[in-house]
Amino acid sequence: MIHSLRAFNHRNFRLYFSGQSLGIVGYWVQQIAMSWLVYRLTGSAWLLGVTAFAGQIAVLVLAPFGGLWADRVDRRKLLMVTQAAAAVPAFTLALLAHLDVVEVWHVIVMASALGVVMAIDAPIRQSFLPEMVPSTQDLPSAIAFNSGMYNAARMIGPTIAGVLLAVSSEAFCFLVNGVTKLVALAPLVMMVITVHERPSAHISIWQGFRQGAAYAWDLVPVRLLLPVVALVSFMATPYQALMPIFAAEVFAGGADTLGFLIGAAGLGGVAGILCLASRKEMRGLLRWVVAACFSAGVALIVFAYSTQIALSLAMLAVAGVGIVITVNGISTITLTIVEDRMRGRVSGFYSMAFLGMYPVGSLAAGALASWIGAAHTLAVGGACCVLCAFWIWPKLPRLRQHIRPIYVRLGIINE
Repeated sequence: MIHSLRAFNHRNFRLYFSGQSLGIVGYWVQQIAMSWLVYRLTGSAWLLGVTAFAGQIAVLVLAPFGGLWADRVDRRKLLMVTQAAAAVPAFTLALLAHLDVVEVWHVIVMASALGVVMAIDAPIRQSFLPEMVPSTQDLPSAIAFNSGMYNAARMIGPTIAGVLLAVSSEAFCFLVNGVTKLVALAPLVMMVITVHERPSAHISIWQGFRQGAAYAWDLVPVRLLLPVVALVSFMATPYQALMPIFAAEVFAGGADTLGFLIGAAGLGGVAGILCLASRKEMRGLLRWVVAACFSAGVALIVFAYSTQIALSLAMLAVAGVGIVITVNGISTITLTIVEDRMRGRVSGFYSMAFLGMYPVGSLAAGALASWIGAAHTLAVGGACCVLCAFWIWPKLPRLRQHIRPIYVRLGIINE
């Protein structure tokens, strides 16, 4: 266990973790409140998908360019700007909801605005980790806990949102998120970061993008593993957008039931992160990724047709473990093997594959659920994850052949 906590030996990472954990909890409080508000106003599975799509689609388009900026500018200062900007949609929705004039289009517009901020923010966070944790040996721990922070918040945030919605209102949830964003600025201000020389900004943005794309394509592990992230994000993670339907129609519950369902997946995600962080070596992680992808698919299929709340919670927890180990195991490998000069751009492509494909999948899931039902939609997504695991399994020897020399050069494993 002590081995897994090595990232916390670095003061900057401790500051980052404490502040961003609070901010991300607030983010999930707002996400659940937006979903519940849209469903309460419309009862539409399609509009749930549209809202999720609006909140994430900018990542698909802008994340690679956010990664390029991360390779050119002071990442800490840019994170402070995006943190403050993320508070604006939250306070706007809080005011509209408090005045009882909020409409669905307001929610969609504010979700879109937040999505633009996230598109810039996500690759910066990923590429900022080596600056906070300069030790190569401690970096995998930092990557795992950075991901774990999101999944712990995904467990805690929806639960808090369920309670707040039961005793207060959506407006208060939005206000809570805005306040957490401002409070989370303080740890960023307190950091002491060594300034590194940045690449010349004289090349055009398009040239920088092309360089990053060529580098990612030529690095075989990135070329093979990022599509796995994209598929899991497209086919599996949209279950979140459909959870209000299961909470209300399958289990005849309210906001508290919704919080428990998504919180169960978050609990599984935390368990998955602890498993990743407790690993003492990088070898064997590819096998974990394949097994996790398969397990997530099976769990989603079982959940789709379960009518027992206990079984459903258990399957969501398993799905949470599987999804987290898949996407964050790949993130750990990717951020470890890429060169520093390309880390931001590769992080941008990873964000595009993970966060960017989620809104497209949510939109597709909402449309498909309106046609064949939410249960069949989730089952299709689970089946695709199972097939993906079978696809990547025979490619593991080739992946190891390319990854091992890099691990040896970095001193992660002995020759």
